[in-house]
Amino acid sequence: MTGETVAFIPVRGGSKSIPLKNIKPMCGRPLVFWTVRACCLCDGIDGVFVCTDSEEIRDAVEAFCRELGGPFRKVEVVGRSAESASDTASTESVMLEFAAGRDFATMVLVQATSPLLAAADLGRGLAEYSGDGCDSVLSVVPQKRFCWEVSADGTARPSNYDVYARPRRQEFEPYYVENGAFYVTSREALLSTGNRVSGRIHAVEMPEDTFVEIDEPSDWPIVEGLLARRLDSDGRDWVSPRRDIRLFLTDCDGCLTDGGMYYSELGDELKRFDTRDGMGFQLLNEAGIKTGIVTSEDRELNRRRAEKLRLDYLVQGCSDKLSAVRAICGEMGITLANVAYMGDDVNDLLVLRAVCEAGGISACTSDADSSVLVVANYISKYTGGHGAVRDVCEHILSGGLR
Repeated sequence: MTGETVAFIPVRGGSKSIPLKNIKPMCGRPLVFWTVRACCLCDGIDGVFVCTDSEEIRDAVEAFCRELGGPFRKVEVVGRSAESASDTASTESVMLEFAAGRDFATMVLVQATSPLLAAADLGRGLAEYSGDGCDSVLSVVPQKRFCWEVSADGTARPSNYDVYARPRRQEFEPYYVENGAFYVTSREALLSTGNRVSGRIHAVEMPEDTFVEIDEPSDWPIVEGLLARRLDSDGRDWVSPRRDIRLFLTDCDGCLTDGGMYYSELGDELKRFDTRDGMGFQLLNEAGIKTGIVTSEDRELNRRRAEKLRLDYLVQGCSDKLSAVRAICGEMGITLANVAYMGDDVNDLLVLRAVCEAGGISACTSDADSSVLVVANYISKYTGGHGAVRDVCEHILSGGLR
């Protein structure tokens, strides 16, 4: 047996409460990104295995790992059987399935639904596990709540304090709740007991705000808000690394517009553009970044808008957007690594993938097609025609560090 410590992150594609929640964007990245990030930044973890039955999840994880490189080279996406990915299967079933075919010493089970997990938490867990008298570790959160038991006849009584001598919260003895973020055990113990923890179990405390797991839609905004506040002071550079962007191109309908088609009584076609997006283009131009629109449509409206915005490029009636973008790059003497491209639908996928793989910025609106949300490495918090392009422009100007 090798002495390796592996992180194991099981993710299913069949979530019922929040469909494909593991790759739903949170703070600009797929949910699973944040726990993968924590594992990759933990020096005590030798390899990170994301185990999934979903090709969409596989593609999303492999995309951000290619993009970021560095410690994300630790990651390998592996498959799981249909039986271990069913609604009724236990987490232990996929852990055992994985352990039966791999040689390692220690497994750190990590739940993708705990994006507030930090590398430091994992480091403390592994340090506790390596100490004397410890066979396995789980993460917990201290709680100071007044708990009650309710009997069948409706009678209630406190279970952890004296109702006639109610303590102040700061004097209250905490109890500990499993938060599901991570568990540490040996491969040997896992295979012999069939359980994620066994033997002499130790607990490692995590911050109180990590109590919330993402199980229901109502949990999402709470955790996202907590994560956003952390990122303001902790590693926002890992969301998008710096890049030398020299060209910004965008689709038109669905990005610069809301995707709607409006007609007057005279049959005139109308489109709604956002003035904030226009300022975004101006700011890029002032920074020396060339701009343009690449669209499959051929409309006079688009030409007039491009002229007003003083864009450098307008490619209309385009059925092969990737070839068009490559041609512009050739003219400028740059590569796709110097490109930021924004799209919102399936006809943008080839460009978005190519730009992402080259190391450029592939961006989309918050209401883009689900296939695009998986590929984009920056997802605006705004919808098409409502400031999404401006948001991406500001992201570019910030060096990708926002």
